[in-house]
Amino acid sequence: MQESDIELGPELTRASRKDARQTGFITGDAFRDDPFNRWLLGNPAAINGVFVPLAQHVYVPKGFCYRAGDEGAAMWMLPDGDSSIGFWALRKLEFNAIFRASKGTIGRIEKTMAAMEAAHPSFRHAYLFTIGVRQRSRGTGLGRKLIQPVLDACDRTGTIAYLENSNPANTAFYHSSGFEQSGDPIHPEPDSPPLVPMTRQPR
Repeated sequence: MQESDIELGPELTRASRKDARQTGFITGDAFRDDPFNRWLLGNPAAINGVFVPLAQHVYVPKGFCYRAGDEGAAMWMLPDGDSSIGFWALRKLEFNAIFRASKGTIGRIEKTMAAMEAAHPSFRHAYLFTIGVRQRSRGTGLGRKLIQPVLDACDRTGTIAYLENSNPANTAFYHSSGFEQSGDPIHPEPDSPPLVPMTRQPR
């Protein structure tokens, strides 16, 4: 599966480097009430402080990201892509964790990254890091429009898709898109909300 296999259509726009901050802010707004990210970071400002540098330094330059105007965004890493967090992204994450997030966030981030890496599948797959719709645009069908182009490309190329679901409220949406739970829930700490690994077989 390659970038050329994905057809975004007229309503979606591939994110460029100049769009990376906006992509991160859209995602941060969509995840502001997400139970796992609330546990991890503590407040919406800190959530933005994580998603913006990840968009800028990892997923926009090295992955496949796109937007629906200013209302929704998706960040994918295609098969064989490099989702490692480089020096500058890590420094920004740590800076934001110190000055914006709740006490103990750096330790929680380190444990979360380690737990996600340990559970990440070894088979080739398209990884959906985030998909998010701003609060004001919920219930409009935009989430379906955002997720479908890459899933269609997965079907055409026989590619498995994988994600970690951080919000139980999204489970039905992912099920309707063909994802099924594929492992035990991930708990970086015993009292953390779960990250649920989900896999979608190509249709």
